[in-house]
Amino acid sequence: MTAIKICGVKDLATYDLLAELQVNWVGLVFYPASPRFLSLSQAAQLPDYRNEGLLRVGLFVKPELEDIQRVIEKIHLDILQVYCPDEQAEFIRETFKIPVWIAKGIKTHQDLLRSCTVDGMVMEAPSYQSDTRPGGNGRQFDWSLTKTWKSVKPWLLAGGLTPDNIQEAIRISGAKAVDVSSGVEFKKGVKDLKLIRRFVMNARS
Repeated sequence: MTAIKICGVKDLATYDLLAELQVNWVGLVFYPASPRFLSLSQAAQLPDYRNEGLLRVGLFVKPELEDIQRVIEKIHLDILQVYCPDEQAEFIRETFKIPVWIAKGIKTHQDLLRSCTVDGMVMEAPSYQSDTRPGGNGRQFDWSLTKTWKSVKPWLLAGGLTPDNIQEAIRISGAKAVDVSSGVEFKKGVKDLKLIRRFVMNARS
């Protein structure tokens, strides 16, 4: 069964639904420039469903160690997803002893990693200079690039996924795990519970 991450969750109703649907990961965005930014006070009000199998992924962009420390002192995170150079991601992993995923923009075969010193990868379309954030822009890359890729670590397919294209995306890419954010929103930063249900059902069909 395809593993699923729903990223950019901010409200209790969505959070509860993910636990009900037995989604694997919920993404909490700690990047102020994102419309899905979650304050520490908001995050502290969300329940912890890790015993039910819903793991928390904290998303950080070029973070200082203090940025991460401030969050994990207040709430439990199971995984750190970071947008930063590889060596910094490795240092973050060693510092906090928490599994780290590194996000990678993919344009050609040359962008597919042949080695990885952290625990996993989120593969998505590269950002543009005009973008205000490195991910969560609803943009796809060529899914066929990963079809025969022999990854050294687990990875998630991200970028431009929706309930309508997720089955095709899985078939073309060979992904065993997927990550969606804007594709299950009715407006930027606000999740749609019906779209989430459809996405999960279609991803698992």
